[in-house]
Amino acid sequence: MGAVLHVLVDTSTWLDLCKRRDGQRWIVALRLLVHQVDVELLVPKLVIDEFERNRERIETSMTASVAQRFKLIKQDLNDYGGADIEHAANVIADLARDVPLIGAMITRNFDEVLELLRKGRPVVPTDAEHRAVVDRGVNKLAPLHRSRNSVADALLIEIYATAAREADLTRNPDAFITSNSDDFSARGEDKRHPHPDIALAFAPEGSTYALGVDGLNDLLLSHFGSEIAELFAETDFVEEPRRLGEITDAEKALFDRIWHHRSLQHEYRLRAAGDEAELERLQAIAGPALQRMEETYTQPGELGPYTDFELGMLNGKLSALRWVLGSEWDFLDT
Repeated sequence: MGAVLHVLVDTSTWLDLCKRRDGQRWIVALRLLVHQVDVELLVPKLVIDEFERNRERIETSMTASVAQRFKLIKQDLNDYGGADIEHAANVIADLARDVPLIGAMITRNFDEVLELLRKGRPVVPTDAEHRAVVDRGVNKLAPLHRSRNSVADALLIEIYATAAREADLTRNPDAFITSNSDDFSARGEDKRHPHPDIALAFAPEGSTYALGVDGLNDLLLSHFGSEIAELFAETDFVEEPRRLGEITDAEKALFDRIWHHRSLQHEYRLRAAGDEAELERLQAIAGPALQRMEETYTQPGELGPYTDFELGMLNGKLSALRWVLGSEWDFLDT
């Protein structure tokens, strides 16, 4: 078995990762590396507890902040936009309806990070590590050097220091990643370096201090090189949810095309049956709409003729979009 990178990621960095719209770039990479046993996540229970404790607050604040921004923009348009603001106001209202979709993307990141944490190697703090935390508090050493309760942070760094001390770092390097620069980073200097009070844990070659999501990115690139760069390139995308206007436009186009096909089929059946009176009535009712659709959908094949497979695809798409918009499955009335 090759070298395994052991990583202890502070809750602060996991939360930052979940909040990023491009968070899947690192979540997917870590999931694959963990599966391949190239990375092992060291996970104290306090990290999971803190992650779950903060999750609802952050999810709520992010969706609420997006909704609030839309509300303020709409208010500004009403107050200062003048007379010609109807289109802009409609666009803002459309975007505001997408807030639940934004929330769903955030939820996905949280779910997948929590799965990673639960599959990591549980690390239980020892009595010696608890005593070391007390010593840090008595001597006001980082991360207990400020006037705030950082006992959990102190326990985290003691857990990491033990792991690094007991590891064969030449073969299996260790890394500690945090976004909490106030407690862990050097003061008044480059915050990518550890505070002098914890620097001893990172003195040996193979023990790395990294700051935030950018630090995680740099760590993976330096350790895995081209392999991880290729993986990042494959996952370097942001899934943008379709806006409501796009969904309703697509649903209308499918409705029109299927209605046009069904109307022609009805007309063909009436001709074949020789029912001239009903055919004349149908043409009077449906004729103008058929003409309008033929003027609208002018691309080759847009209005058929369809194979059975193509017609099935059209109906399947219409059913799916209607389900998204609130209808029951298989609602295909036109």
